[in-house]
Amino acid sequence: MPASPSTARAINDRVALRLLQQEGPLTAGQLKQLTGLSRPTVADLVERLTASGLITVVGESGEQRRGPNARLYGIVAGRAHLAALDVRTEGVLVLVSDLVGRVLAEASVPIGGDAGTGPAVEQAVAAVERTAKEAGADRLHTVGIGAPGLIDPATGDLRDSAGLPAWHRNLAAALQERLPGARVTVENETNLAALAEQREGAARDRDTFVLLWLGHGVGAAVVLDGILRRGASGGTGEIGFLPVPGTTSLPSATDCDGGFHSLTGAAAIGALAVSLGLPAPATPDGPGAAAIVRRASETTTERPGGAGTEPVTTGSLDAGRGRRAPIGPAPLDADLAARFLGVLADRIAVGVASVVAVLDPGRVVLGGEVGQAGGAVLARLVQERLRRMSPLATEVRASSLGGTAVLRGALLTARERAQDELFAPPERH
Repeated sequence: MPASPSTARAINDRVALRLLQQEGPLTAGQLKQLTGLSRPTVADLVERLTASGLITVVGESGEQRRGPNARLYGIVAGRAHLAALDVRTEGVLVLVSDLVGRVLAEASVPIGGDAGTGPAVEQAVAAVERTAKEAGADRLHTVGIGAPGLIDPATGDLRDSAGLPAWHRNLAAALQERLPGARVTVENETNLAALAEQREGAARDRDTFVLLWLGHGVGAAVVLDGILRRGASGGTGEIGFLPVPGTTSLPSATDCDGGFHSLTGAAAIGALAVSLGLPAPATPDGPGAAAIVRRASETTTERPGGAGTEPVTTGSLDAGRGRRAPIGPAPLDADLAARFLGVLADRIAVGVASVVAVLDPGRVVLGGEVGQAGGAVLARLVQERLRRMSPLATEVRASSLGGTAVLRGALLTARERAQDELFAPPERH
């Protein structure tokens, strides 16, 4: 049965808005070419979307021919404001953007471990309100939150997790109360990082891949055929509980000690460094473990042809950005650094091989603080070991978004939810 004229118009409008979202400002002629619609149909939808306040003229194309066909149309960015939060054990990162994702203001707020649940929630909510005010946002349309822990698929709430601050679970409700009218959603941080890597990072060309999160704890996000998989209980990717060789016990339903976490969590990485004669991390958390991994990876570099590692003789680089870093701690012993990375790669490869054997994802991205810190050196070492352990061809890459991945994922999901609502055709009565 053919679509009614009103339904066809709604479909065409949605297609045009998606193209403007993905491609940026377009002329009517470009919309015609990309949609395959007739010139009169495109003219009608441009007029309709402009009248509804969803798109506006943002400039002119570089074409010599002037007139209506040269006007560039774009989404009205100020139609809605969005907030994204990266909730961490020790604080929260906040950014506020417009509807097209342009960041207008951001903030980082430390929250001490001795803060009570109420004060901690208040600090986080106040940070969102201040950032929104700085961005010039009178109200927030959608708030996307990335947090560690399991998300209940039935309620969308963060479940109680041992070892995580209680204020994490209360934050969404507090934001919903203080920001009337805002749509507040919570998602697991690793899942959001994977969505960001798929859209903008190390998995841009992949419909199927796994993101392995290496930080204070370990986790994984699974994307199969372009869809993020959460599992029946929301626990897909709880790889920290994976029983693996090399531990002294088995994990339990309430404690991942004895699982993959015991080999690759921050505490295990710190203990490994000390056992090999390297300095102990300054802190026993994700950033502390990442610091020692970064120093080790900066001490080594790939030999031509990928045949192992060798000392860096010209100094370290600033977080992989190609600038010489200021003089810092004394350089690590190159042989010890290479051995440390080798053993760490052995441990990571054990968990990766298990995931690959079940899912055959084709690519594994190493994310989190430790994955980012290890960079291409650690990714290559893990891939070498995986090649010896598995017959399935798997590429291992380091995250290209690093510490911004969770925030970017939270912003992307907030933007999609807001656009889905704002761009939806009006209900027929």
